[in-house]
Amino acid sequence: MSSESPTTPALGPELATAGRLTAADVLVIGLTAGDDGPRVVVGTRVLADDVAADLLARLRAVGAKGKAEELTRVPAPESLPVASVLAVGLGNEPVSAEQIRKSAGVAARSLTGSATAATTLSSLDLGAAAEGFYLGAYSFTAFKSAKSAPKADEQPLQHVDLLVADADADAAKAALARSAAIAEAVASAREFVNTPPSHLFPAEFAARAEALGTAAGLTVEVLDEAALEAGGYGGIIGVGKGSSRPPRLVRMSYSGGGAKKVALVGKGITFDTGGISIKPAAGMENMTSDMGGAAAVVAAVVLAAKLRLAVDVVATVPMAENMPSATAQRPGDVLTQYGGTTIEVINTDAEGRLILADAMVRACEDKPDYLIDTATLTGAQMVALGARTPGVMGTDAFRDRVARISQEIGENAWPMPMPAELRADLNSKVADMANVTNHRNGGMLAAALYLKEFVADGVEWAHVDVAGPAYNTGGPFGYIGKGGTGVPVRTIISVLEDIAANG
Repeated sequence: MSSESPTTPALGPELATAGRLTAADVLVIGLTAGDDGPRVVVGTRVLADDVAADLLARLRAVGAKGKAEELTRVPAPESLPVASVLAVGLGNEPVSAEQIRKSAGVAARSLTGSATAATTLSSLDLGAAAEGFYLGAYSFTAFKSAKSAPKADEQPLQHVDLLVADADADAAKAALARSAAIAEAVASAREFVNTPPSHLFPAEFAARAEALGTAAGLTVEVLDEAALEAGGYGGIIGVGKGSSRPPRLVRMSYSGGGAKKVALVGKGITFDTGGISIKPAAGMENMTSDMGGAAAVVAAVVLAAKLRLAVDVVATVPMAENMPSATAQRPGDVLTQYGGTTIEVINTDAEGRLILADAMVRACEDKPDYLIDTATLTGAQMVALGARTPGVMGTDAFRDRVARISQEIGENAWPMPMPAELRADLNSKVADMANVTNHRNGGMLAAALYLKEFVADGVEWAHVDVAGPAYNTGGPFGYIGKGGTGVPVRTIISVLEDIAANG
């Protein structure tokens, strides 16, 4: 690992289950909205009825409504060993797990400066509450010097007791372990995305991925530029040759002993200038996020090992930096993807599909049953679906399965078509294919059609475009702060769990 790498801070607060409320700075409770006013909601045997009634009276007196993610803080009754009570709105009943996750995240973010909290949200859904608190309290401060580092009253929440009924305590510990591992994996992906390209270039990214994988017991292989050149990985070499920091390909393998094998591929462009087809200067700093797909894939395969899923998973992760220079590929150049397909490079800013194609051909050599690739691939994803909704394309049944699972767990991917008529627009006069069409229509869909050419026959495939959802350039919301979001780690791991359970 590079000596330039900063010390990684704690990714989120310490989480613990507790059967009863003990001393804490604040108690976080849930409040639902209704026609007859708000209602305090807690699981059975976690908060006494008279205490809940007292809290509700206090909250109604100051105008709390229970609207989703509304925050209301009041002094605690003397009977509670806390200084104050924070009510977070859950909206109308029934309350979904995702709403609990969002409300917990909003509550966690508001508790900056508080060392300890306890919550009854966990009595409604332990996993959602744990993930929401952990991810809502996440902050990236690795590059803050003493001059600007958070002061004591600016520190994120340090510890959360997740209250559950005494009878549920043992089962809760196992459930918490799973949710804490998921939250940590999402935060790990965020950490990769938030690390600036001065410190996370291909070789460094590969080293950090290798360290994480090795610690989790994975088999890890790293191909450097010489091995990539010798192996015929023309897409990765072509994109990376404009940079003084050469590309890498990382292979991370987990054997869970299941009946199915899943290939994961993630786009790892550690910075994207657009190359010779250079991007506008405004907003280019956000291209530190162009390895969000790779970050999610690395985090997901490590998480699969930690959860001991009964499925075999192999992640193939191409990493490159797309820069303009005397050695950069030019518009009009022809390169040969791994496997032999020749490509006319019309636009060097359509580089993600070039490195993904190499990796997908290599991944299919392992004869997987399923292939999931994810990438911050096209601005067209945001034009079509906005900044928070991933687009999913691929073989119909698996595309729909991935989208359904993503919606169930709150990352809300949406299935999209691949219109056959767009494929002809990728034809080239001088090579097998061009890397872009000659128009802007359906750009996300055309990119998926490009990738489809590199999926082996018989492999169930889903392509998840997270150009907007992987990186939040606006204000915080729910359990998402500004910067890297960790999307689509939770979608990937949930699909892997579904495959392990159902084939």
